[in-house]
Amino acid sequence: MAALRISHFAPTAIVYFLLLSSSYPIVALNITSLLSTYPDLSDFANLLTATAVDGDLIHRSSLTLLAVPNSFLRSSDLTHRSSASSLADVIRYHVLLQYLSWPDIRQIPAAGKLITTLYQTTGRATSNFGSVNITRNPANGAVSVHSPASYSPSNATILSLIKTLPYNVSIFTVNSLLVPYGFDLMASESRPPLGLNITKTLIDGHNFNVAASMLMASGVVEEFEADEAGAGITMFIPTDDAFADLPTTERLQSLPADKKAVVLKFHVLHSYYTLGSLESIVNPVQPTLATEEMGAESFTLNISRVNGSVAIDSGIVQASVTQTVFDQNPVAIFGVSKVLLPREIFGNNPISTTRPSPNNEATGSAQPPDISFSPENSPGSYTPPSGMSSPPGFHEELRSEAQINRAQRFILACAMSCIGLYVVV
Repeated sequence: MAALRISHFAPTAIVYFLLLSSSYPIVALNITSLLSTYPDLSDFANLLTATAVDGDLIHRSSLTLLAVPNSFLRSSDLTHRSSASSLADVIRYHVLLQYLSWPDIRQIPAAGKLITTLYQTTGRATSNFGSVNITRNPANGAVSVHSPASYSPSNATILSLIKTLPYNVSIFTVNSLLVPYGFDLMASESRPPLGLNITKTLIDGHNFNVAASMLMASGVVEEFEADEAGAGITMFIPTDDAFADLPTTERLQSLPADKKAVVLKFHVLHSYYTLGSLESIVNPVQPTLATEEMGAESFTLNISRVNGSVAIDSGIVQASVTQTVFDQNPVAIFGVSKVLLPREIFGNNPISTTRPSPNNEATGSAQPPDISFSPENSPGSYTPPSGMSSPPGFHEELRSEAQINRAQRFILACAMSCIGLYVVV
């Protein structure tokens, strides 16, 4: 009987291919290349290049571009009477920092949906006027894009979807150039100083007054601002409503000063992440500034993508990113829907927030009372809300994390089988 002969090269090549296919490729986004096949968008593509906004998008993901066709763009004189820096911000206003598909657009409620734009992240927008409000007319299905300011004269209607790379980028055409409310088209660009004033940025956001007050009172804000250098920081700041929704049993405000400072540090990563980076993060378990202070493997956050949004799990509660407050390397500030409560302090067996002394004897520290949480707030029991999935049969439906994990385990099993076969032969 002829002996089975297998090339030593074949298993190696197969293993290499399988391991490569188990990870997601990181591809630089060339938005002008995507637009190049649409001659009617040539003027808008040229504006992206001339203002260098296309360079801002290279390493971003999960965004929606509102492109203005030549016929509508040429009927406006805004591009001719604006300063170069102001025109760049107008173009940034057409970049939505969230991937929207046609089904997403059709499901927008009549009351509208507020979406952060690239312009809002520069820190130059007044209040939340760097965002857009997208509304849908239930009578005729028309979708409009306009400023959150109801009295703003600038608005546009979405015409069509021309290009989509699922969960990465979609390009819609609109019938007008959008201008942020209160925007001075002739003003010179005024970039934020190198050292960002975090509390001022939060106060200007108008929905983070409680967090701003706690940061100032605790003194940790100076530490955060000092950490802007190097790898940068990413902050998850609960809204005022998030603090108001805290049950009285959790008594965050009555914690000792040292524990309150640890809770605040628990909301900060010692690295700069854009929203797109968080959505595709490779290692979901992330250390925080509290981890650096209290020790490895403690006070970590689990970051994942749930129903198209970034979810932050503290082990006790799961919050979602609701808005981008500021995003300019090396600082990103995101609003979140809940206060992130570390299980090390608020769990059934809280640990001391005082470092052990060298002789391994922990110094005394009062412990907060045990807190009982409902099953839906327990770690690992999160259930996505109903009504958030894509329509049945939609071919671009987002795969769940469980499906991805099963696929990766299957690929790894195949790889190990090939290695075993190679060793036997």
